[in-house]
Amino acid sequence: MFHHVTVLREESVAGLAIQPNGIYVDCTLGGAGHSELIVSQLSDGGRLIALDQDDWAHENAKKRLAPYLDHVTLVRSNFRYLEDALQEAQVPLVDGERLVDGILFDLGVSSPQLDEGERGFSYNHDAPLDMRMDQEGMLTAYDIVNEWSESEIAKILFEYGEEKFSRRIAKVIVEARAQEPVKTTGQLAELVKKGIPAAARRTGGHPAKRSFQALRIAVNDELGAFEDAIHAAVRCLKPGGRIAVITFHSLEDRICKQIFKSYVGRCTCPPDLPICGCGNKGELRLVNRKPILPSSEEIEANPRSRSAKLRIAEKLDTKGD
Repeated sequence: MFHHVTVLREESVAGLAIQPNGIYVDCTLGGAGHSELIVSQLSDGGRLIALDQDDWAHENAKKRLAPYLDHVTLVRSNFRYLEDALQEAQVPLVDGERLVDGILFDLGVSSPQLDEGERGFSYNHDAPLDMRMDQEGMLTAYDIVNEWSESEIAKILFEYGEEKFSRRIAKVIVEARAQEPVKTTGQLAELVKKGIPAAARRTGGHPAKRSFQALRIAVNDELGAFEDAIHAAVRCLKPGGRIAVITFHSLEDRICKQIFKSYVGRCTCPPDLPICGCGNKGELRLVNRKPILPSSEEIEANPRSRSAKLRIAEKLDTKGD
């Protein structure tokens, strides 16, 4: 039995302020935990659109959401194509726009993906180097490890994995592949371990964790897709609608924080002016100034939740001014 990461589920759905007749989007269907919680609060007039590019997520959702399928539309898509997904789901046009009441992102890789050895996400299982969330995608971890230059490998390990020994690891990988291709996660994990000094390997969890994260992000262009998707989400929200985003590492959280900030208006009026005259109120209001973090109880029950952060923002009515 797979256990999906349940971190901050109730807080994120509560943050959407569900309206029973509203239209909501779960951009990261995964194990369907968030989707189930959202759709259970909808009335006959409400609707949920759930996106995922993973076949397992869709098959699982058909079972888990079976009592609610009349109110659910499953779309096989990367969330960077949110606007196309809303069109495919036939969300009604209002003044030429397809607008929804709430959008949720849970950027943690679902536990089934991490735990299924054959998918190639995990350093705990020896499997072919894959790491594609979309099994029809062209780029695999095998391609990066065996075909990219040493400097390119070092760059993604450093930027996406925040791996301080990225150059040493890249050098070890390139030397090894000159003898024979690196085909499995087990081989790669051993090479990463070899590239990290023995003293550094004794602390901070599995030595391959950061490198595997970096490769997964690169294979799936996760950061680029997320950036595109957040901007699309702002465009697709009704006034008063909300975005809730759960991130699991600093790169994602930084992108979310900066993009939200870019949509929050900054008053440019002189401080002694009694009433704002610039009208620069922006498009979003931050619902929580600081990210919401998991409780100590949740971290104890689910160690993967330790790095999770939840940010929520609300769309402002700029046309009504």
